Amino acid sequence: METTSRVGPQGAPGGTPGDGAATATGDESAGRRSVDGYLKAAFPWYGLDEAFTGPRWLNQVGATSDGTVEHGSTGHGDEPSLRLEVGPENGRFVVVVTVASRPVRRSADGTGVLDASSVSTVAWLAGSGLLSRTWPTEMERSLRQDWLDQQTAIAWELADDLAAPDWSGLSLPVDGVATEFHYRESEYGWVLAGAAGDGVLLGAYGRGMSAYGLGFSVIKEIGDYVR
Repeated sequence: METTSRVGPQGAPGGTPGDGAATATGDESAGRRSVDGYLKAAFPWYGLDEAFTGPRWLNQVGATSDGTVEHGSTGHGDEPSLRLEVGPENGRFVVVVTVASRPVRRSADGTGVLDASSVSTVAWLAGSGLLSRTWPTEMERSLRQDWLDQQTAIAWELADDLAAPDWSGLSLPVDGVATEFHYRESEYGWVLAGAAGDGVLLGAYGRGMSAYGLGFSVIKEIGDYVR
């Protein structure tokens, strides 16, 4: 599994709920900043296909120390709130995660080796992303970090064993081609992960919108996601 993907994706250790999400502030310069990382990627980005007619927005990208973009995600539906008091009952959304398919390689500073990316990588990013949208409002603030740490560890273990019974198979179209995904549901929402071709791995997570019947496609104009 790609070890660098554990550092600061939306909601992963080092991040906070809604980190990097484009917000509808009307700040044009903020919109430009949020899209810059997506434009630097050497791989195509994926989102829901044209059958989805709701709002679209950007999360943040993840990059190595030399600035190489490794992964990122695009949102569909209700945008994240930065308020910790938002509970699972609020928000209907699907977030699509795109990860560059990479072999084992040297780190940018030459001091170590980065693991190859895999379907487990995107499963981890999707699982941790879902957790970032799930802060239990009935829990005391002092206990929330313990809860997040515990759930994050579980998500990591689940992503590392895609053959476990927690996962089932789900076939969904990617650019019109039926593609097999690993899929699981929890009380917080659902997560799926697979390979999409074009040198990328593809995942998604969501709540309030069923994964069944979704379709994915290459994003032709990433600017359409800037709000």
